[in-house]
Amino acid sequence: MSSSFKRVALIGKYKSPDIALPLLDMAHFLEDRNISVVLDRLTASHIENCGFQVLELDELGAVVDLAIVIGGDGTMLNIARTLAPHSVPLVGINQGRLGFLTDISVHTMFDTMGHILAGKFVTESRMLLAAEVLRDGQTAFEVLALNDVVVTKGAAGNMIEFDVRVDGQFVYTLRSDGLIVSSPTGSTAYALSAGGPILHPNLRLMAVVPVSPHTLAARPLVVSGDSTVEIRMHEGEDVRVHFDSHSHFNLHGDDRVRVRCASVEVRLLHPVGHSYYRMLREKLRWSESL
Repeated sequence: MSSSFKRVALIGKYKSPDIALPLLDMAHFLEDRNISVVLDRLTASHIENCGFQVLELDELGAVVDLAIVIGGDGTMLNIARTLAPHSVPLVGINQGRLGFLTDISVHTMFDTMGHILAGKFVTESRMLLAAEVLRDGQTAFEVLALNDVVVTKGAAGNMIEFDVRVDGQFVYTLRSDGLIVSSPTGSTAYALSAGGPILHPNLRLMAVVPVSPHTLAARPLVVSGDSTVEIRMHEGEDVRVHFDSHSHFNLHGDDRVRVRCASVEVRLLHPVGHSYYRMLREKLRWSESL
C-alpha cells in the first residue's frame, strides 16, 4: 500500500552508541516501502559508511513529510521545537526510560510503523511555550519550549527573589529555589516532581509551579493559554532560566522572563487506540499492587 509519507527523517538519540542498529533497521524498513530516508548530521555520525542523504537538523523541516525520533523524551523535546514551525508530524520510538512522548516500543516499532504508514494513526496537537528574556526593555533571548521554562537558583545555593505577574496583574513576590512555567506536556516532568498538577495535553493551559518556596502559602496556579506569565527578578546570585533543559540564559536583576502560548504547535502521531490515561497508568504505575 502506498504511503502519504514519501520522505521521512530519521533522528536518533545523540551520543548514544546503541542507536545505530535500530536506526539502520528502520531505514531499511522504510526503503523497502519506497520511502526516501533523510538523516540529520549528528545522527549520521553514529553510522559508518552512511549511504543516506544527510542534512542539518534545521534544514529537515522544509523537505520531509514525517520525522521518526528514536531515543527518549529528551531527544524528542529538542526535535519537536525545531520542527514545529514546519508542521512536520513526529513519531516517537522509545529507547529511553519513561517515554511520555516517545510512546512506541522499539520492540514493536515495525508493526506500529507499518500501520502508521498505511494511514492508521491518530494525530495529537501539543501547545508550545514561547519565551523571551527582556533586559533594559529589549529582547535579549527568545526560544520555544515544549515542556517548561524554569527560573532556578545557581551554584551558590541561595534562594532567589522575584515577582510573578499574569496578564500584567501582580500575583505575588516569591522567595524560593525557583519557578516552573509548564505546558500540559511538561506537567508530567519537573513540574509534577515539584507538586504541580497533571494537565491533559489537549488543553491550552499553563501551570505556574513554585520550587521549594520560602512560604508554604505559595501554591501552584493554572492559567489560561491565552495569558502571559511574567517573572521579574529582584535578587539572587547565579540565576538562570532553562528552556526544556536544552538551552539556558543567565539572568540579572530586573530581567523579565515572559512566557505565553506559541503560535505553532507540535503534531504527534500515535497508533490507533492510543490512550493518554493508559499511558499515565503505565508510566506512573498507578495500578500496581502494594
